[in-house]
Amino acid sequence: MNEPRKSPGPAEARIRRFTGFGGADLAWREFGDGRPVILLHGFLSSARRNWFAPGIAATLADASHRVIAPDCRGHGLSAAPTDPAAWPPDVMAADVEALIDQLDLTDYDLVGYSMGGRTAARVMVRGARPRRCVLGGMGDTGIMHAGTRAEAFEDSIRNGAAAADPVMGQAIHGMMQAQGLQAAAMLGVLAAFAPTTAEELRSVPTPTLAIMGEDDHDNGSVDALARLMPACTPLRLPGDHAGVVASVAFREALVSFLA
Repeated sequence: MNEPRKSPGPAEARIRRFTGFGGADLAWREFGDGRPVILLHGFLSSARRNWFAPGIAATLADASHRVIAPDCRGHGLSAAPTDPAAWPPDVMAADVEALIDQLDLTDYDLVGYSMGGRTAARVMVRGARPRRCVLGGMGDTGIMHAGTRAEAFEDSIRNGAAAADPVMGQAIHGMMQAQGLQAAAMLGVLAAFAPTTAEELRSVPTPTLAIMGEDDHDNGSVDALARLMPACTPLRLPGDHAGVVASVAFREALVSFLA
């Protein structure tokens, strides 16, 4: 596959606004023309960092896709409410449903990485039916249970270098400071997690590709996830949780599956 073009600049990636759950003012980036594909980024990230900076958006646009990449609530250019009432369970999925509705999308693909993968799964178990879906960086337990991973994130957000894992705490505070992320909003994201049952996953008919790094052990197993979802194919790629999404292999698998 040819190397992707340079990441689009502000003039190329059009920034739009939409109204999320409860009236939240949220942002999304649009790039390219063709089949719509919604890209959902990870926790402590943004559409720009997750999809545009590593060239994924440009690669998809080159493959005749219309990239629709929201900044999830609390992240990027979207509203970051600090009132706990703005973070009910499943609010992240409800925001994506609002975007699909306001853009009147009926035939589209759905891609999520890490938190975005969990959100994409929630959107499908709640009834959305994309043509195809890619779940990146999330295995069975990462989607089904918040667990100790979410507890570690909360501890790091609240306590920084004084967290039980001081290295993680310092790293997360550095990421938040670099992006201007508010601690109360990030805690809201964690509080809004909604568990997913095995029965719900078995009800999803959408052809799905589940991608995880060979050195990514934080969010369960894509093989176990594929055993639960009737139309899911697992794929392990070289790398860890942070590195896989920026790899050429990830882009190639994404474009091939969505072709």
